[in-house]
Amino acid sequence: MTRVLLALALPLLLGAWQQPATPQAALRARIRALADTGRLDDAERLARSGGAAIAMTLGDVLVLRGKHQAADSAYRVALQSDRVGVRSAEVGLAELAFRHGNRTEAFARATLVTSAYEKADGPWSADDCIAAGRAYVLLGAKSATSVRQALAAFDRAVSVDPANLDARIRAGDLFLDKYNSPDARTSYQDVLTRSPEYARAWLGMARVAEFEGSKRAMDLAHHSVVANPSLVDGFALLARFHLEAEAYDSARVAAGHALSADSTSLPAWALLGAEAYLTGDSTAYRNAQAAAVRLNPQPADFYAALSEAAARQRRYADAERFARQAVSLDSTSVRALGLVGTNQLRAGNMEGGRATIDRAFALDPFNLWHKNTLDLLDQLKGFTTIDRGRFRIVAPAKEAELLAMYLVPLLEQEYDTLAARYHFKPPTPVRIELYRQHADFSVRTLGLTGLGALGVSFGGVLAMDAPSARDKGSFNWGSTAWHELAHTFTLGLSGNRVPRWFSEGLSELEERRSLSGWGSDASIEFLGAYAAERLRRVSSLNDGFVRPRYDKEVILSYYDASLVCEMIEEQHGSAAIVRMLTAYRDGLETPEVFARVLGEKPETFDLHFDAWLRKKFAIPLRFIDADSTGAAPSGAFVSTMRKASAFMSAGQPDSTKATLLRAQAMFPDYAGPDAPALYLAQLAQARGDLHGALDQIVKISAHNETAWEPNLTEADLRQQLGDTAGALVPLQRLVWISPYDISVHTRIAEIAARQGNHALAVRERRAVVALDPPDAAGARYALALALNGAGDVTGARRELLALLEQTPAFEKAQTLLLELKGRVP
Repeated sequence: MTRVLLALALPLLLGAWQQPATPQAALRARIRALADTGRLDDAERLARSGGAAIAMTLGDVLVLRGKHQAADSAYRVALQSDRVGVRSAEVGLAELAFRHGNRTEAFARATLVTSAYEKADGPWSADDCIAAGRAYVLLGAKSATSVRQALAAFDRAVSVDPANLDARIRAGDLFLDKYNSPDARTSYQDVLTRSPEYARAWLGMARVAEFEGSKRAMDLAHHSVVANPSLVDGFALLARFHLEAEAYDSARVAAGHALSADSTSLPAWALLGAEAYLTGDSTAYRNAQAAAVRLNPQPADFYAALSEAAARQRRYADAERFARQAVSLDSTSVRALGLVGTNQLRAGNMEGGRATIDRAFALDPFNLWHKNTLDLLDQLKGFTTIDRGRFRIVAPAKEAELLAMYLVPLLEQEYDTLAARYHFKPPTPVRIELYRQHADFSVRTLGLTGLGALGVSFGGVLAMDAPSARDKGSFNWGSTAWHELAHTFTLGLSGNRVPRWFSEGLSELEERRSLSGWGSDASIEFLGAYAAERLRRVSSLNDGFVRPRYDKEVILSYYDASLVCEMIEEQHGSAAIVRMLTAYRDGLETPEVFARVLGEKPETFDLHFDAWLRKKFAIPLRFIDADSTGAAPSGAFVSTMRKASAFMSAGQPDSTKATLLRAQAMFPDYAGPDAPALYLAQLAQARGDLHGALDQIVKISAHNETAWEPNLTEADLRQQLGDTAGALVPLQRLVWISPYDISVHTRIAEIAARQGNHALAVRERRAVVALDPPDAAGARYALALALNGAGDVTGARRELLALLEQTPAFEKAQTLLLELKGRVP
């Protein structure tokens, strides 16, 4: 092999072979055009007719067909006979060697090309520059600096030949591989401007859309395989999309299409293996595994793909196991090392995860995922960890005590409630991480910013936004934590096999029956989407989460799924939910689960659920419809609210009230931000009718978990009406919307003390101290008084001594300390 490589070095160093304007150039272009549109039979036949002079082009076509041995022979002929394609043939051989696990040969051949490129003193053709770029990409597996050189080579190819589409595509692929989606998109769009049906550009746009979370990714991938029915990577991407959507049959079909075009596609075999693993088909899994080993004796990427698929389906322990198998085969695989580290972090192994991702980042400092994760782990060093009971709270130091004060009792209550309901106890401690910046939470979850969710459950590790990460009134941090802990139960009981729709539906349902007003309720948008038939059937509800067709479909699918769970429990009992989860754990798919537990097919269940939902929302569905596009709600309720708004703007309170009451009768339970009850309460207050205002405002405050102002209004009204005890309820709801308002804590403490609820008074006084109020001394004194009232003399003394150490002249504190001096604790 060494002698062969040395013999090739001389022609590579001689500079560019000038590509003549001959019939052979036209023939190459025709062959490439056939290949680019998927006509591989015709491309191969035409390439064979060209003889040795275009052997390199024949080799490229044979690679696309998975005929690697024949391609190897063609490339070797090209090294001797195809003067135009010699450098591309060299890289083709290098890429084949790499695919089959022979890295020594791959790197040696790639280095020959890059050395010639770096030493050349004359012009190189566009194809030769592309060959150099491809060689640098290969060398990037062991040297991160090669990435910039590869991009420069592709750019040079474009400057030599602006019409060269291959160079632009490869540049776009490289940009996207290094997390630069804007430049990748520009590269692909430039290609589509020149060739509107260029399949590889459509595939690139699909990958960009996926990276950016666009719902167009699936459609764009479909477009790519329509433009080229032999586009292996296009079918592989579709297979992965189907796999992520838990549409296993579709994933298998798409991967099969990829293998029909190229039976040597390791990504396609990996997707077939992942589908078989996820569905429990051990025979198909072994077949895929054997095929991968035949292609490459050390198929690290096969196991890395399995790891990614397992993690997507929330099987994090298996994801780490597969990733470790990949690392055992290739200790320099950045992809595999990153997967090991990420899943270590998901399991709460923070030190091990950091060390592994450090290794990955050292190999590829361009990896934004790993950089973001390491930056976040640096921030976590400044967080405070609080271990209490079955929970470990990890939060920013300034608010850790405050958040734990409320969160731990809430989750202890939930743990007991759900353990009784599901007859299952997840291992403890459960780790909960809270982040002051939503971008940090997003990085913890995905490695990248941009996640729209509020929280995520990895099973025994939960991560979520702290209340400080969002504007007051934009989310309820208590119900979010409740939602994520519910996942811990459903994931654990199902062996992490529960479908996304079912797990999310149960978490939403658990929110609704936790504390009064928590969780989602029917909205105008939901009922309008239902009326327009824009919601998925139960049998395809998972697609609403992973393949949304419009902006709000995901959030609407959460509520829809919760209603499905509600109906199942209502008609079959809570034991049916447990039986379904255990059936998923046993490896059954949804049709089998429905047949075993519910006694019907999902398609039949669709009809029953439709009837149940129409009955449940019979009144509002009479008055809520959708516009002609199906995109926005319409109907009598919407038009009546518009009339009410017009009367209000015209200063006609009586007409406004009458119209609002008509609207309220159409949708009695609506508690959204523009609900009739809100305006009716305002009208009643303006008239001095406090009882009427209270009757209306509770329709909002008791049913909308983020309604800050309505809850504050309810508390004020109750106190004005003498219902001081009743004011505690909305005040305590306010803490779960935002725990940072000192006046709310103070009001709760004062009411609790008057009622003799000293434990609550102490907690609220502690909360005020934790918030570092302007009058810190007064807050500590108030806490000491509360502790004394609760009979905790030792605690009261401790607070007083700490206060006097900071403020020695605080007379009231001195007096109280003297009073407590002789008391027995």
